[in-house]
Amino acid sequence: MARLSIDVDYLAQILRRLLDTPSPSGYTDAVARLACEELARLGVEYEMTRRGAIRARLPGQESKPARALIAHLDTLGAQVKSLKPDGRLELAPIGHWSSRFAEGARCTLFTDAGAYRGTILPLKASGHVYNEQVDTQPTDWEHVELRVDALGRHVGDLMRLGVAVGDIVSIDPQPEFLENGFIVSRHLDDKAGCAVMFAALKALKASGRKPAVDTFFLFSISEEVGVGASSLLTHDVASMITIDNGTSAPGQNSSEFGVTIAMADMTGPFDYHLTRKLIRLCRENDITYQRDLFRYYRSDCASAIEAGDDVRTALITFGLDASHGYERIHMHALRSLAELVSAYASSSIEIPRDKEDTGTLKGFTEQPLEEASETMVTPAGPRPRPRDA
Repeated sequence: MARLSIDVDYLAQILRRLLDTPSPSGYTDAVARLACEELARLGVEYEMTRRGAIRARLPGQESKPARALIAHLDTLGAQVKSLKPDGRLELAPIGHWSSRFAEGARCTLFTDAGAYRGTILPLKASGHVYNEQVDTQPTDWEHVELRVDALGRHVGDLMRLGVAVGDIVSIDPQPEFLENGFIVSRHLDDKAGCAVMFAALKALKASGRKPAVDTFFLFSISEEVGVGASSLLTHDVASMITIDNGTSAPGQNSSEFGVTIAMADMTGPFDYHLTRKLIRLCRENDITYQRDLFRYYRSDCASAIEAGDDVRTALITFGLDASHGYERIHMHALRSLAELVSAYASSSIEIPRDKEDTGTLKGFTEQPLEEASETMVTPAGPRPRPRDA
């Protein structure tokens, strides 16, 4: 089946719209509305959970064993921990990220009275006052504070502004889309993954292809705090692929070009058969790919498994430099991922037994145990022999 053409201009456009919409975990209503409105515009049916996670569906030729792809709309951010006597605000992070990358960030403080702009600064922010101490002070969340761009000289002023403990702080993404294909921004994790899903949906709708089985496109809203996919899957879903960032850094095999297929993360190996199917689809569709292992990483796959879902899981990623900081990716990776997603959604079911929750040994998969033959090896690596997911 021919590889679908991906509209990269649309991919960039929807990514920019997502980035421009604040959505730290716990403050995702606006971005959930944007996503639903875009799904409706594309003609894709969807439903929302109570809190705003989204389950979109492309009806298949059969309903089971259903498939799912997932990316998360929520981002890192911060909350007000305390109001300080000098009118500044102590912060606590939303998600796991270093205060090193918060220093100097422009941001928006959302209060019950309305939004205020501000800047996150180290406690000793002026070299004219603190001299070399600006370079020697510790780097942690207890040594940064939020300066609100409103009259806030003391706690009383802050209270009159409506500022309170627990208020949400959204960090400006500051996106740059360069002509050479690089994209630099905060929150590419994982709004780039969401943009990939939209681009793949657009291509699939335009092609008129009907998936072999019902295929769900899921948008979670709490991945950065560890519980993203814990209540999104239906019982019919037999496999779920997460689309998220890959860790491009020294010692890693991820790349900002092509698809990076994760073989394992800190929760263990991903499903053998589903992962090998994705590798085969890359080869068959001439999609550049590489494999990697992530040691200090978890995704929506982990939250689904921990919630008790008996699904095959896999993780496909866009190589991202400086994750959870000032992030950079390349459009080549996003286009490649959208091509792989559309190829997977168009592919046939090869493990019919997955239609049932449980069964006998009949139809169960096999993993190779025999000694390898040199004739099985290709420049891209060993070609898997068992049936794929």
